[in-house]
Amino acid sequence: MFRLQIEARLWWRVRIVMIASVALFLATVTQAQSSRPNGVPSPDPTSTTPAKTESSDTNFGSPENEMRGKLLLKEEKKQYDENVARAREVSQLGSQVQESFAAKKLFNSDDGKKLERLEKLTRKIRNEAGGSESDAEVKDIPGELEAAVKRLAAVADELYKLVEKTPRHVVSAAVIDQANKLIGLVQRLRNAGR
Repeated sequence: MFRLQIEARLWWRVRIVMIASVALFLATVTQAQSSRPNGVPSPDPTSTTPAKTESSDTNFGSPENEMRGKLLLKEEKKQYDENVARAREVSQLGSQVQESFAAKKLFNSDDGKKLERLEKLTRKIRNEAGGSESDAEVKDIPGELEAAVKRLAAVADELYKLVEKTPRHVVSAAVIDQANKLIGLVQRLRNAGR
């Protein structure tokens, strides 16, 4: 009988240890399933930093990422269209200055304002194309005023065509070079008009 009591106590101890083991195992499995693996950051819904790269974002198909991508593309397209509009205005201003000079053979205050606007727009175009703010020295500026005005209109038109043909994700050395030529011509004509 004493032996039966010992066996019964031992049986209860084994049973308690088994139940505790199963409970511990289930708790571990539950914890492992509910926690994130190491290395994967938890998303921060309040963070609006644009410094995130697409390669670090693990939620590729989410509607938020798709919307963000669409907005980014829309903004890039808008900037490209604005740059093409600037180039179109540069071409128009160049031809207006040429027509005005051909009619009067001198510059008036309106022509001076147009030249100033033309220079400002050309600098913006150059900066958008990846050029720097420094003024490049242009060597092929005609000495005669009438020839310089004709060259100004031609270079402005060429710049418009280059900007229009250049894709928006390209740094164009041709656009930068053409813009530098145009800035040099504008500065020459503005100095001659004074």
